[in-house]
Amino acid sequence: MHDIRAIRENPAAWDAALARRGVEAMSSSVLDLDTARRAAITAAEEAQADQNRASKEVGRAKASGDEAEFERLRALVAAKKAEVADMQDKARTLDSDLTDLLMGVPNLPHADVPDGADENDNVEIHRWGTPRSFDFTPKEHYDLDGVKPGMDFETAAKLSGARFVVLSGAVARIHRALAQFMLDTHIEDNGLTETWTPVLVRPDMMYGTGQLPKFGEDSYETTNGWWLIPTAEVTLTNIVNGLVVDEGYLPRRYVAHSQCFRSEAGSAGRDTAGMLRQHQFEKVEMVSITKPENSLAEHDRMTGCAQGILERLGLPYRTVVLCTGDMGFGAQRTHDIEVWLPGQDTYREISSVSVCGDFQARRMNARYKPAEGGKPEFVHTLNGSGLAVGRCLIAVLENGQQADGSVDLPEALHPYLRGRTRLTAEGTLA
Repeated sequence: MHDIRAIRENPAAWDAALARRGVEAMSSSVLDLDTARRAAITAAEEAQADQNRASKEVGRAKASGDEAEFERLRALVAAKKAEVADMQDKARTLDSDLTDLLMGVPNLPHADVPDGADENDNVEIHRWGTPRSFDFTPKEHYDLDGVKPGMDFETAAKLSGARFVVLSGAVARIHRALAQFMLDTHIEDNGLTETWTPVLVRPDMMYGTGQLPKFGEDSYETTNGWWLIPTAEVTLTNIVNGLVVDEGYLPRRYVAHSQCFRSEAGSAGRDTAGMLRQHQFEKVEMVSITKPENSLAEHDRMTGCAQGILERLGLPYRTVVLCTGDMGFGAQRTHDIEVWLPGQDTYREISSVSVCGDFQARRMNARYKPAEGGKPEFVHTLNGSGLAVGRCLIAVLENGQQADGSVDLPEALHPYLRGRTRLTAEGTLA
């Protein structure tokens, strides 16, 4: 959420930052609500003061025997009490309206984020690896002979409908090996703390990270009001929800492997073939909680962690910084990492790493106490895929495919497969 004091102090700058994201000026609407809210609070305080003064005078009028003055003051106390209640109710309503309005406003882009309208205006900042040259026409993952026995979309459709998959046998094992490899690398080499969290959360947790109220249609709500997480960002970030931690507690660096659930609202017709875009999938998610002055450096560090997974797997990729028109709702700056998929002859997103500044922290009221003393300050939050397991499986299968339909598997996975190095054209590990 946004700092109302910053909007009061420089509404033009706030509007200008929103304009970079294609959002119309809103400061006047925000400040009108804020002014009315503050006026109601002031009126309640003044009425309370009048009530207190009159209450003190009631006793004196009673003691003096001035019955008329006593009745006038008693009526005044009652009127002021009603006025206080009315003004407090009005202030609460206006405060709720202001909060609801600000909850729907996206984060302000960092100054170094490129301006642009959509993904075509994103800027490449890094590239690693050279896409392999094939002496045959490479296939997409679901068309590979070795993959077909272990990737069943028809059974999944019978069970659950479109955009689900049943993995079995060798393919399921490679998928599991990828998740374990990612976790081990992040824990042992990148210093993240392994965490296991629920996949069902209360609505206020979704509000905390920005999925609600604006994007409820993108997720699944259960009949009892819980929400299925779209990513472990929700649970990991909300670990500090409502807390005031010591400065020495920071940074906190978490990693979790979880099931994720997305309705994919508005994506009809996109990536319907194969398992590139699913309603249920797995991710290894990274979340960092930092002091404000360290968050930008942490963003680069987290990007490097995600890139390192692809490098160890030998998968070519490129990293782009998203333009203002392509960034997510809660991000100040986002790096998308796109892996090379030879079956599609293009790079496709496999990780988004975002720094959110204090945007989520304000929604969660997550703060830290400076070591030197002073008022608690809001933490900064960051999140990123490290990586999307299903998409990484796709990349491994397509980049390692051979002309006979088999797949050579990355060396980094061999220990997780008990020395097996390839997926045969018959769908077994060898």
